Amino acid sequence: MRVQVLGTAAGGGLPQWNCACPGCRSARAHPARRRRHASLAIEVEPGRVYLVNATPDVGEQIESCPWLRPVGRTSPLAGVILTDAELDHTLGLARLREADELEVVATEPVRQAVGGTMAMLEPYVKLVWRTFADLGARAIPISGKRPRYASGHLARPDGAWVSALELRGLLYAPCMARWPEGFGAAADVVFADGTFFTEQEPLAFSARTATEMGHLPIEATRERLSALSARCLYTHLNNTNPLADPASPWHAGLGVEVAYDGMVIDL
Repeated sequence: MRVQVLGTAAGGGLPQWNCACPGCRSARAHPARRRRHASLAIEVEPGRVYLVNATPDVGEQIESCPWLRPVGRTSPLAGVILTDAELDHTLGLARLREADELEVVATEPVRQAVGGTMAMLEPYVKLVWRTFADLGARAIPISGKRPRYASGHLARPDGAWVSALELRGLLYAPCMARWPEGFGAAADVVFADGTFFTEQEPLAFSARTATEMGHLPIEATRERLSALSARCLYTHLNNTNPLADPASPWHAGLGVEVAYDGMVIDL
């Protein structure tokens, strides 16, 4: 199985269009520091590829992956695996409307929320909903945070609104509000939530802490990840996170890699 990192940024990307924080200014001045919205391309078998989350950058992300490009009018893209229902992970479905049919793998609450929101796609593309088990994968509940647009949907204290994807040695958790028992113990490669470095970081622009926003901060996960035998990488970096800059001194002694756009991993 082959994996390409299509993006490593949190919602808004880096730079974020309405922000002039140091991270965004740096990314504008140095294009190599730009990051697209967090996503993966997974080639489960030759010629059959799934995106993990469909971001607003999906068109450019597909073009950036050589083995996702079409031959004639035939694309190797089989479908999309959704780890949650947030807009920055689902808006890209609208950009895939040229497909005749598209598999969408999701938990039941995510299917209900996204299915209603994306009902406008019905005249364009047939969305075929699948479960994680249909793909030979497992969804590990890691947060009960609902998207704001889904406030009318059932609350899920079991954490099923946000899941980590477990598939053939890969564990992908770009957003996580809690650390499940045994998380990452059986994985070969773990991508973990790196949205914020510290618990207090979001207070610069929000009234909520990192955990209250549904993201365990790096300061709470770095030792746990370092203790795993798996290769561990942070993704989904917010524009305020100093690790978004590859040259930042905050990388020293981190003990966990920081994923970058375009990296390829074979499993």
